[in-house]
Amino acid sequence: MKKIFLLFLIPLLSFSQDDLLQEITTEKDDNQYASAVFKGLKIVNFESTKLADKGLFYLVVSHRFGSVKSGIEDFFGLDQAVTRLNFMYGISDKLQIGISRSSFQKTYEASLKYRLLRQKKNSFPFTVVGYHSITANTDLDKEDLPGLEFKHRLSYVSQLLIARKFNKNFSLQLIPTLLHENLVRISNQDNTQYAIGIGGRHKLTKRWSVNIDYGLHLNRASNSPFKNPLSIGFDLETGGHVFQLHFTNAQPMNTSGFLSQGSGDWSDGDFFFGFNLSRVF
Repeated sequence: MKKIFLLFLIPLLSFSQDDLLQEITTEKDDNQYASAVFKGLKIVNFESTKLADKGLFYLVVSHRFGSVKSGIEDFFGLDQAVTRLNFMYGISDKLQIGISRSSFQKTYEASLKYRLLRQKKNSFPFTVVGYHSITANTDLDKEDLPGLEFKHRLSYVSQLLIARKFNKNFSLQLIPTLLHENLVRISNQDNTQYAIGIGGRHKLTKRWSVNIDYGLHLNRASNSPFKNPLSIGFDLETGGHVFQLHFTNAQPMNTSGFLSQGSGDWSDGDFFFGFNLSRVF
């Protein structure tokens, strides 16, 4: 009798176990985080929602040539290149610090990047990251600017990076931005400036993706010669690293620089080629 009872009980137990495993799997899937919203720490010019992993040290060497409009005289910008060295460290999986030095206006920068929310399947639709930086322009000369103080060299940026991965190939990001320059280059330009950026990534193959971003400056002075930054880039994944190639109408690579001092005009063939090389330690 006991044997007959067990024979009837085994299918019931199996069915119950399958149901339990299915519930666990479903619950796990519902709370699954979206992975690889962006593969690079930057989209092109703008920061992406990706952070340095905990305990990892990133060195990113960025190189941006001069305008291709100069032609063969400057070898399509080769002679007017600028370089940026950016060092980033992941304090935790949600917090990253960084320092950099750019040859454009001999600019130093300190930055902080942190994750506030993360996209979950069937739960929260966005990844939200905060980004703040402070830059110092050490190229300013007291002889040209009487009364120049250290505070005049400083600029500040605060951004909210709001991204969504729509499917395995396509991600989109919105970037409300506040920029404050203690010293502006145009007399009627407000020191406090506002911009909104938008950027996206579309995966082309297993290793290649195309990235585009654009920054709309909302209160640029009417007589300003500077342009809104529009950039297109291509990411190549190589052994866990990302090699980035890009074209943009802004030569500065710091956020305060490309938003306020982008000088190129795509319609006039005035744009810049550049690349980023990253190494993780």
